[in-house]
Amino acid sequence: MDDRNGDYESGPAGSIGRIEMFVPAHKEIFAESGDLKIHCRYFGKPGGTPIVIVHGLSYFSYDWIEVADALSADREVVAIDMRGFGESDWSKDGCYSIYDNSRDIIAVLDQFDWNQTILLGHSLGGRYTTFCAAKNPNRVCAAISVDSAPAQAPEGSARVAEIVGMTPPSFASVEEAMEYYSIDPHTSESLRERPRFEAYLRPVPEGYAVKRDPFFHSKFRVIHETGKRPKPPVDMWEVYAEVQCPLLMLRGTESDMVSSTIASDVRERLPGIDLVEIEASHHIAGDNPSALISAVTDFLAENEL
Repeated sequence: MDDRNGDYESGPAGSIGRIEMFVPAHKEIFAESGDLKIHCRYFGKPGGTPIVIVHGLSYFSYDWIEVADALSADREVVAIDMRGFGESDWSKDGCYSIYDNSRDIIAVLDQFDWNQTILLGHSLGGRYTTFCAAKNPNRVCAAISVDSAPAQAPEGSARVAEIVGMTPPSFASVEEAMEYYSIDPHTSESLRERPRFEAYLRPVPEGYAVKRDPFFHSKFRVIHETGKRPKPPVDMWEVYAEVQCPLLMLRGTESDMVSSTIASDVRERLPGIDLVEIEASHHIAGDNPSALISAVTDFLAENEL
């Protein structure tokens, strides 16, 4: 294990924080994947089949603490920061492909000596986990896609490209970052949001910057300004069809990423997938975590995992 590994006891969240916000106790462990270290938040203890959670493009492992803790009642659960995000290392060569991220997931499994696991991925993370499940049937016994599908609706794709591509390179303060995302930092309602921003930001000479490799800012700024996306490296319809293990797809009823049309296409073209709709937007874990946890728990029970 890397010497940065350690316990994260219940206590104030984030490294910048001035407001106490208690989070579930968990361990922070770094898995080696090639020359990079992948940050893992470890919950629970050995029991049922372990779960690995992979966040989306505009999120971090911190967004999954509540869900990870709830799912760890009878098993081990790890929420990772993808390479280039959060506390994980950045790729010096801009190696952020679906293949690279799939290898990182397997490296996490190896770190914990897990022969088999359940993969849960949100949005872009769902593409990575589904690809990993398809290519590693001997290591993945179930997969869960959270508002992630073989196709993406243009509205959601454009929104995320704007969020990632147009975020300022730095903020003078945590308060300024909150205001940029339309949250008034001086209200009582902001008390719940502030620790999340504190966890997202890192100190830089200009103030604070989002914990994300600037590579993504540059890439998605071009996409936002031109409206042109690079050709996907794989056909995700083929990838989903290749998955051999049970696969649950959760869709937010108000999602702008997985439209009702895409959901209908999934039901028609991939009838083996268990597609469940949850009252939420694209960010199901934030909008309706209890329903997400219930749906995942039911899926695990039905498949005796």
